[in-house]
Amino acid sequence: MNFDVWQWALAVIAALVVGISKAGIGGLGMLSVMIFAQILPAKQATGVVLPLLCFGDVVAASVYWRHAKWSHVWRLFPWTAAGIFAGYVTLGRIDDRGAAALIGGIVLGLVAMQLVRRRAAGGEAEHGAWFAPMIGALAGFTTMIANAAGPLMVIYMLAMRLPKMDFVGTGAVFFLMINLFKAPFMVHLGMINAQSFGLNLWLAPLVLAGAWFGRKWVMRMEQRVFENVALTLSIVAGLNLLFRAWRG
Repeated sequence: MNFDVWQWALAVIAALVVGISKAGIGGLGMLSVMIFAQILPAKQATGVVLPLLCFGDVVAASVYWRHAKWSHVWRLFPWTAAGIFAGYVTLGRIDDRGAAALIGGIVLGLVAMQLVRRRAAGGEAEHGAWFAPMIGALAGFTTMIANAAGPLMVIYMLAMRLPKMDFVGTGAVFFLMINLFKAPFMVHLGMINAQSFGLNLWLAPLVLAGAWFGRKWVMRMEQRVFENVALTLSIVAGLNLLFRAWRG
């Protein structure tokens, strides 16, 4: 891809963000699509990010798979697969302008959900049989449209009161499974192709560097600082995408 210097700089930052998010700073994950969407059409940006996420997932799952709680993975996966298929059908029927508006709206909605989750943190609310299907289906749809299922999974795993390492391990395995599952759909839609994958190969080492840096960074700074930065930048990027879609 023929990028200008500033576009390459943003691509490098986005790849680092993917790695950092896989180190446990989940609130940063949806920023990678937002950054790529500043230099590529919205649908193409989603396709570029997915192989980078898969690479980060392989690294994370290889480290944390022993802590995965498979009962939660299998409880969610069928509903997530259905949501991915719904997202696939939707992507096949909208153009880049529609994708920009949809991704921007999803990101702003997930930011709002994350803020609501903060206020409810520590609550003892019970969740009925509808909870896992709803979260799974929404996660599948949002991950297909915008690679932005992270906040939904945070809500689910916090609601299940998973211990820290179980939380990380379950998330690592689950995201590896769903990202590999949706890859053929994106190839069929032309969102992943030889040109985009060539860019992935150049950026993959930065994902690994981001994961290493993220672990070091997490140990030295408060999680709330990272979350505030991620949410603020997500709001700005989401509004920018909606403005681009409205401007046409």
